[in-house]
Amino acid sequence: MFFTFKFFRKKPRVYTKIESHIYGIITELLKVSSTDINVDELGGKYYLSNEEQHFKVTILSNDYVIRLTNTHDSVAEKYDKVFVEDVLRAVKEEKHRRMEVVYDSITNSIEKMAERLHNRLIESNEQDSKSIRRLETQSDENKQVSY
Repeated sequence: MFFTFKFFRKKPRVYTKIESHIYGIITELLKVSSTDINVDELGGKYYLSNEEQHFKVTILSNDYVIRLTNTHDSVAEKYDKVFVEDVLRAVKEEKHRRMEVVYDSITNSIEKMAERLHNRLIESNEQDSKSIRRLETQSDENKQVSY
């Protein structure tokens, strides 16, 4: 009975030599923080751009086309649907990871600002309390003097 389940397991996808090379280029670009990732979800277009390396990648998800462009050449080819979806998954994961980093940074900044404001308000309230106590003691002293 356990042997029949082996047939239902999904076999790992084996890329062609060119697909492996392109996947490697794209994942290496994604690792570099200077690579910009832009997305047009409605148009199904994904753009990677690294100005330092003069390299751009355009992924057209609806047509399963990937265009690689550098200063000398530009090549666009149609690829297997599964391959393009794997590439898009890597791009989306990196875009999501970068957004989380930005979100965490903004959240930390807001938390620090709120903490400073909170501490400032506490200090202000303490100063106000001290000045009120001084006024009360002064008014108490003035009442004692008038008797």
